[in-house]
Amino acid sequence: MLFSYFLFLIIGYKSIFALTFIQVLTPKYVTMTAVKESSTRNFNKGVALTSCPVTFVMEKIGGYWKPIIIFHLMSGPKRYSELKRAIPQITEKMLIQHLKQLQNDDLVYRDAQAVIPPVVTYSLTKSGEDLFQVLDSMVDWAVKNGSA
Repeated sequence: MLFSYFLFLIIGYKSIFALTFIQVLTPKYVTMTAVKESSTRNFNKGVALTSCPVTFVMEKIGGYWKPIIIFHLMSGPKRYSELKRAIPQITEKMLIQHLKQLQNDDLVYRDAQAVIPPVVTYSLTKSGEDLFQVLDSMVDWAVKNGSA
């Protein structure tokens, strides 16, 4: 349900017309729908993850930014600002989100030191380092097939 209010403000000798909107949210719009764990889609996704190695790898490093982040971490540990400078096209939200996902997938280690200002360093875990050959193969394929 949407309510709108029209205001006329008189400041000095000028009158200003202001239009304001106030939206009343019902619980229907506020709460998110819970993921149905027993759905056919989730069942099929689970089967694909366990039975298909390509699906498993793509679930871990798939997407546009994850391989690029891993590629930059291959040269050694980097602070957040170094990653942001190395990948200027990525938004802060996406970089933070993908770093958290990579950390949850045990591909990236986050070392936060309790100093002021905080020092946070990201590096590849053993599982992340095992992706060197995969990413090198991707680079070789790109060079062979016409990319820079």
